[in-house]
Amino acid sequence: MKKFSLTNIKNRQFPVIIEKDEDGFYIAECPLFQGCYSQGKTLDDCLKNIREVIGLCLEEKENQKMLKSYKPRELSVHTITL
Repeated sequence: MKKFSLTNIKNRQFPVIIEKDEDGFYIAECPLFQGCYSQGKTLDDCLKNIREVIGLCLEEKENQKMLKSYKPRELSVHTITL
């Protein structure tokens, strides 16, 4: 059986949602994978950390299968006020 490698997914795009919390930390979530969260004191740290967590999520077989069928055409995040 062929072993999964992160080098096989170079240049793949993943949706990531980032919010700044009340303590000033950046919180990131990749909604493709259950439990795929990270944080960082700076935006750069947060992005570095979520990349690492996405890599760990991709070690799971069910996430590898899901990734094969994931082909987004457009992503959009909006903030609304009520």
